[in-house]
Amino acid sequence: MRSTHRRRATATAALLSAAAMLTVGVQAGSASARPDDSASANALKAQAVRNPGALPAKLSPSQRAELIRQAGDKAAETAKSLGLGAQEKLVVRDVIKDQNGTQHTRYERTYAGLPVLGGDLVVDTAASGRTQGVIKANAAQLTNVATTAKQGPAGAQKQALAAAADKGAKKATADRAPRKVVWMAKGTPTLAYETVVGGLQDDGTPNQLHVITDAATGAKLYQWQGIETGVGNTHYSGQVTLGTTQSGSNYTLTDGGRGNHKTYNLNHGSGSGTGTLFTQTNDTWGDGTNSNAATAGADAAYGAGETWDFYKNVFGRSGIRNDGVGAYSRVHYGNAYVNAFWDDSCFCMTYGDGSGNNDPLTSLDVAGHEMTHGVTSNTAGLEYSGESGGLNEATSDIFGTSVEFYANNASDPGDYLIGEKIDINGDGTPLRYMDKPSKDGGSKDSWYAGIGNLDVHYSSGPANHWFYLASEGSGTKVINGVTYNSPTSDGLPVTGIGRDKAQLIWYKALTTKFNSSTDYKGARDGTIAAATELYGAGSAEVNNITDAWAAIAVGARHGGGDPGGKVFENGTNVNIPDSPGAAVTSSVNVTGVTGNAPSTLKVGVKIVHTYIGDLQIDLVAPDGSVYPLKATGTGGSTDNIDTTYTVNASSEVANGTWKLKVQDKARYDTGYIDNFKLTF
Repeated sequence: MRSTHRRRATATAALLSAAAMLTVGVQAGSASARPDDSASANALKAQAVRNPGALPAKLSPSQRAELIRQAGDKAAETAKSLGLGAQEKLVVRDVIKDQNGTQHTRYERTYAGLPVLGGDLVVDTAASGRTQGVIKANAAQLTNVATTAKQGPAGAQKQALAAAADKGAKKATADRAPRKVVWMAKGTPTLAYETVVGGLQDDGTPNQLHVITDAATGAKLYQWQGIETGVGNTHYSGQVTLGTTQSGSNYTLTDGGRGNHKTYNLNHGSGSGTGTLFTQTNDTWGDGTNSNAATAGADAAYGAGETWDFYKNVFGRSGIRNDGVGAYSRVHYGNAYVNAFWDDSCFCMTYGDGSGNNDPLTSLDVAGHEMTHGVTSNTAGLEYSGESGGLNEATSDIFGTSVEFYANNASDPGDYLIGEKIDINGDGTPLRYMDKPSKDGGSKDSWYAGIGNLDVHYSSGPANHWFYLASEGSGTKVINGVTYNSPTSDGLPVTGIGRDKAQLIWYKALTTKFNSSTDYKGARDGTIAAATELYGAGSAEVNNITDAWAAIAVGARHGGGDPGGKVFENGTNVNIPDSPGAAVTSSVNVTGVTGNAPSTLKVGVKIVHTYIGDLQIDLVAPDGSVYPLKATGTGGSTDNIDTTYTVNASSEVANGTWKLKVQDKARYDTGYIDNFKLTF
């Protein structure tokens, strides 16, 4: 029996590692992180839309604060107009205003004074004041909910600590006493306890495990991690300009032009404090070596500055909360800590120094990824679990990549590869691939029922794939010297609309359409609605992003059909016996196709299996000719296949019975053919 090498025993370490440093020289004073503004000018130009009024208005922090105050003053009136019950109250969380005067007000709810988790909603109001629509995280009625608990808080706390222990937590303690809430994120509103467990996760990351316990039965209803971890690329970015502040004869890594973002040195501590603000008598920070602590500090400050500029110049967003206030960064966390994370409770980013303290995770992509977790927390609030957790991670990957393109650093051209410089795998391959996520051995290219059960760093794959397809389209192409070849789940092509448009659509959906429990279907609906507002119904942009969703198996192509290609499909499950069992087949009968099969016959294969490396997969033509699709020993140590192969079958007569032939060549695994599809 083989060991657990097939499982994800090493996946966490692989996902949460990074490498390399950069050499940084810093100018005096508070300065721009880029010597010219060409990148931001190009980004704004690329946003040209059919309906410019649907673009977000650029609000000053005081203007935004006034809109929030006004919405708060009208919260009771709004609740009544929405038909909410007498025990429900609305609490304003954020207001986004479009250039045409439309306002998108995001509310949390309370019921009988208790917080309602998963009860968030967005109200769209026209410039005239008329309510245009309401988007709810849960459409259930919030009525007749018990407010007296049958179970005490002690049981909820015990269960939460046990849940943390199951995940390998260290020094687990209840950071806050269990609080009574109404749990509404999944199904019927229920009185519950929320317990937050602190301490450390198994890899040394701070723990904020939220556990929801039914206050009537004591059953665990849900849990999610409050600390949002992620990785990016640590690149050699050359000499850059940073925003710093001079005080007397000293300089500090305080960026006065970007909300006073500060960068601190934890000096390998792992506590909750800030550490020491980087301060020195000259304004040249770091020398590119790990032995100089300021190198990592300068790297983190540069990434934070570029991320701030990206959100401000491209979307008109002033900081993570859109309030003009900068977050802060902490570097040199822990000892050989191979991770970086965003913590909304401290409004800060934290970076470890990597394996052996040799590879600090202070990079441009990491900064963009981590700060975006903060943006998501302060907008849609996507729960860090299930499908919403995958969308949360994908959002950080999408905008982390976008920041890299925006920075326009000649030493690090933008790309759709995550971790291509850090060599986590030891063979020069990237950590993640947005054009075909499954190439990392764990992420998925397309949606399927149950994808929410994966780790959020893997379930993010389909959304990352959508962003690439929406931006660049399918097929082979070379971008900034990197070759990509993005497939589609239905075997049909997708035409890209450009990265600037795709990122604008995702941002508008994130800030005005998504909510705490948005799943993949909801993300499709939200982005189509956002694109329709920006570019108009039936526009090429709407049609193409709709097709990109269909290409990852979420919804149909625009117009409801397949724009080209005749599809023959067998969705009947066929069990695959464990080795030494015989091969099994799934068949489709092709009729009505003239002549021979194409040279680009698309073979869609979905197989649910515990270890795909054991499988041999072939396509068998009507005359018995065999076309190998996948050999035994390929595919990596992962489960499930959801991909489309291209076969040159031009020598075969199209009509007749085609078969997908699958055989398990090694023992101790189970699975079945879920779907077999041919597109001519």
